[in-house]
Order: sequence, then structure tokens, then C-alpha cells
Amino acid sequence: MSTDRSDRVLVIGGSSEIATAISSELARKGITDAVLAGRDANALEAAAVELRAAGAARVETVPLDALDTAGHRAALERAFELLGEVDVAVLAVGVLGERGGLPDDIPAAVDVLRVNTVGAGSLLMETARLMRAQGRGTIVVLSSVAAELPRASNAVYCASKAGLDALARGLDDDLRSTGVRVMLVRPGFVRTRMTAGLPEPPLTTSAGVVARQTSRGLRRRAHTVWAPSGLRWVTAALRMLPRSIFRRLPA
Repeated sequence: MSTDRSDRVLVIGGSSEIATAISSELARKGITDAVLAGRDANALEAAAVELRAAGAARVETVPLDALDTAGHRAALERAFELLGEVDVAVLAVGVLGERGGLPDDIPAAVDVLRVNTVGAGSLLMETARLMRAQGRGTIVVLSSVAAELPRASNAVYCASKAGLDALARGLDDDLRSTGVRVMLVRPGFVRTRMTAGLPEPPLTTSAGVVARQTSRGLRRRAHTVWAPSGLRWVTAALRMLPRSIFRRLPA
């Protein structure tokens, strides 16, 4: 069976703007069946309407809370059951949290780590377990350039994405022989409701660009996707700078 199919798609965190853009882009490329999993039932249904309008024949929703790690296995097993098999799973769970280095609200910062690293990591591992059992499929993990370039301007978010990014890379190496791939998507600053009102740095992008780059990455069987694509080379250059210089750059 080909591993390149993408007509049965599971979207975890399915009501976020980037997740909706990705699933709609994939629908235009041939999704027939989709399951959207997330916490907000109304937002999931609105995303399902948009996905059907983009061309998906059948869209189901499954309740799922990133912080409820004990419930992840049952929720994902239900999603896989609804689809029969999952060709592509998109993991788009994440929160931004307080800007800055040492946070004023440390409990809230710990919740960012719980959602972005612990919760998303649990969902990634449970999805990988189910895909390994079916012997094929691709997991798309929405990471961030922040995983590669930790900054004082958003230290907790950077750390949370770095943890998920590292787990995704390690699982991709481990699962390759099973027919399962993990593809990282590393956007830069994306204009969304979550980032509204924040200053836009160079190479700011949109959810649509992230979606199109993700779709191209799936077709190319890429292991990492940057959005916009030029961000890859900018990041590589910045990582070469001494920290004494890098920390003085504008956030």
C-alpha cells in the first residue's frame, strides 16, 4: 500500500487557525474523510464546516483536551476507528503564553509547558503508537522556529516547542523502519488571533503560507518544513552567531 496517500486525515487541535488552513489546503488536494479533535465543540464544528466547503466529503469531530493526558489514548483510538486508517495526522496543539523571559505568572507558564510539551508530546506518542500498529502514515508536528532560536522575549514558549521538536525528531528516526514518518513544520511568526497585537518581525507569514508549505512537504516526503522557506537559511545563519551577539539582536 502506498505511504503517500493523504485522503484520510486526523487533525489534533483541529480548530486552530493554522490547523484549519492546513486541513483546508489538504482538502483541496484530495481529502475524502477527516476527523477534527479538540476541546471547543463549537470551534470544531465551525472548522468542520470550512473543511467541507473546501472539498472534504466527511468530517467528524472528537472531544479531546491536551491537558487530559489520561484521556488521550481513548480519544485517539476513537478518531482512528472513525477513519478506519489515518494517512496523515496533523498535531497542531499549542498556546503562546506570557511574553518575556522569567514570567510574572509562573503557574501560567507551567501550563504552557504542560500544553505544548507534555500534552502535545503525549498526543504525539499515542498517535505514533496507533500509526505503528497500522504500519504506515505520516504525522505532521507543528513546531516553531522558536525551537531552534530560544529568545529572552519568549523563553517559556521557546522551551516548550524545543521539547516537542526534539521528541518528534527522535520518533521519526525510531519509526522510519515501521512505515511511519514524522514531519516537522517550523513556522516563523504567523499572523493569527493568538499573535494579534504583537509586533511583527521580519519574515512574518500567514496561516495560508504554512498550509501550502506543509502540503508541499508531504508531497516531497520532507522531514522538516520551514514557513516561509527562506527561514531555514536565516535560522542557520543566526545559529552561527556567538550568543553575546545573538542576544543583542531585536526580538
